[in-house]
Amino acid sequence: MLYRFGMAVCGALFSVLRVRRTVAGVEQIPDDGGAVIAMTHFGYLEFALVAHTIWRHDRRRMRFLITSSAFRNPIVGGLLRRLDQIPVDRRAGRAAYAAAVSALQSGSLVGVFPEAGIDASFTVRALKTGAVRLAAEANIPLIPVALWGGQRLITREHRVRFFERFGIPVSIRFGKALSPSGERHTVTTNLRASLQKLVAGLQAAYPDDGTGQWWQPRHLGGTAPTPDEAIALDAATVARRDARRETRAAKRARRSQN
Repeated sequence: MLYRFGMAVCGALFSVLRVRRTVAGVEQIPDDGGAVIAMTHFGYLEFALVAHTIWRHDRRRMRFLITSSAFRNPIVGGLLRRLDQIPVDRRAGRAAYAAAVSALQSGSLVGVFPEAGIDASFTVRALKTGAVRLAAEANIPLIPVALWGGQRLITREHRVRFFERFGIPVSIRFGKALSPSGERHTVTTNLRASLQKLVAGLQAAYPDDGTGQWWQPRHLGGTAPTPDEAIALDAATVARRDARRETRAAKRARRSQN
């Protein structure tokens, strides 16, 4: 019931925003049994776009690996737990990995972002091997999914103004399932190549001209940061986060001394 309500909320949100969604290949999602859904990551609403697309297709539910900090919020965390989402502690991810394998073996669709974060250059950067390792250990298919346009709704490093979010075209393409068998770095390279090919196809067919636009990669005539610039932005973000963490730890230490 709660998942149905969540999907209804997603549908209402996308209707209000008049999202012009184009979907191809959703039949690649198996009607039953587990699968790793490996998605590109350019914006914050991609999990909802993919989950709602699959729900509309055959009412299958998805579970996602979500940072454990979200679960610390009493309201959000309670909802995530009731929806059977999987918390990930980036400093100790073994428990999340085991939970994800168990979910896959029990027949769940588990969504992952193998880029491990949004790339401000809006290009598919080098992938982590976790998606491939999950699929291999659970012995289930690995399905690449590319999205384009979702970054125009909400993303990192650019504040999208409210009225700019209306009527955005969002393209979603599900690729052919990949076998996870083989050396994991080789399979991960193949996964990245598949995602890059899917994204390139979506970009070529996208109805809006991205020339000079912030949401378009630099190599396609946009003004998004280059991949090297995006790496520098990521490093600056990590440094700010670490500095805030150290400041909070120092405050806690002073309070305990007093």
